[in-house]
Amino acid sequence: MQLVVLGLNHKTASVDVRECFTFSEDKIKTALNHLHEYEEISECVLLSTCNRTEMYAVVDDAEDGFPVMQQFLQRISESTLDMEDFFFYVEEDCIEHLFRVSASLDSLIIGEGQILSQVKKAYSVARDVGTTSTVLNTLFNRAIAVGKKVRSETRIAHSAVSVSYAAVELAKNVFGNLSASNVLLLGAGQMGELTAKHLVGNGVKTVIVSNRKYERAVELAEQFRGVAVPFESFMKSAVDADIIITSTGAPHYVIRAWDVAHLMPKRQGRPIIIIDIAVPRDVEPEVAAIAGVRLYNIDDLEAVVESNVRLREQEAELAEEIIKKELEELMIKFRYLSLRPVMARLTDKAEKIRQRELKRALTKLPDITADERKAVENMSKMIIRKMLRDPMVCINEGACTHKEQFYLDAILDLFKLDTIGEGRHREKKKNYYRYAGQ
Repeated sequence: MQLVVLGLNHKTASVDVRECFTFSEDKIKTALNHLHEYEEISECVLLSTCNRTEMYAVVDDAEDGFPVMQQFLQRISESTLDMEDFFFYVEEDCIEHLFRVSASLDSLIIGEGQILSQVKKAYSVARDVGTTSTVLNTLFNRAIAVGKKVRSETRIAHSAVSVSYAAVELAKNVFGNLSASNVLLLGAGQMGELTAKHLVGNGVKTVIVSNRKYERAVELAEQFRGVAVPFESFMKSAVDADIIITSTGAPHYVIRAWDVAHLMPKRQGRPIIIIDIAVPRDVEPEVAAIAGVRLYNIDDLEAVVESNVRLREQEAELAEEIIKKELEELMIKFRYLSLRPVMARLTDKAEKIRQRELKRALTKLPDITADERKAVENMSKMIIRKMLRDPMVCINEGACTHKEQFYLDAILDLFKLDTIGEGRHREKKKNYYRYAGQ
């Protein structure tokens, strides 16, 4: 079996492609509940954010599992996959990629804090549905630990950096000082709350919050001394706003060209910036053509991102060292997992033989003392341990090399560890976790 990931992100696909493969939690749960229909996939975690959708899986064989994973994603998205937009990593590359994702080194903004929570959530959903087992449980627990370690042992997240922060930076690049600006914030979820926090930190005049759940809008507005307005009438407040930042998570456009075209005459020539950081997009693309409007979507944040990347390059290098060390340690653990079944069978068989022969010997020595009995038993244990040492060393040293399958087959045959009915006609299968590269 092999560990693989099939996905796309902000580096490989544009926002209009990514939004076709952005899945809600309910949709992910439904999809994972149908995983049993795909026999080639034994474990699966589906990570979906505004900047990436990645399917981590344990498959019998990477080459055979690849088209099955394509089918799985196509079924969820009801879209055809253009593989030019996707990446496919196997084994060690897959592990390293998830470590980099959890550590925010693969994020649009290096050091942003949301991705680690999103990785945790994706794993939690899959675990609750029951689509994870030994391999993905081990992988994701380690990846989450790596993400925490990077954030605690480096200054990569020293400054408040996220997609929402980049949106605020973009507004500052246009207006300069934001102290005289009114901001209309659509969406009061985590992204909206982070945006409001950065806006207040940069001294905006007024924050107007609108959300489908009005109570949540009121709660967030009070937190930042802003004003809450009903979602149905947010366009009325847009008359006084200088900046609109939207991240509602709605499956359809919430700001259409027709609405903005009617808004602009009421503004008496004052320009407006609309920053759409939602995926799927909240703003109809045609809005960009309206005079006086400057529309930016999540892809336009890259200019802001570049400056943040330069500031964090040194810390990113330290993070890479942490990942390298953690990757090596996990490789050793997976290597042991791949060999454990055979090693356990060999040890179990030897122990059964030891106990059987010890029992026979002791029946012929009825007069020995308790201490003598203990000495004989300890001697039998040491004989078994020393006899098995060399075979165990060979198996362990051969792991993840071209000799691994040879040693496994040799041990199975020499010690007759085949299960009943397999014998010498046992099909030679690929080893379980070949993380040494292809």
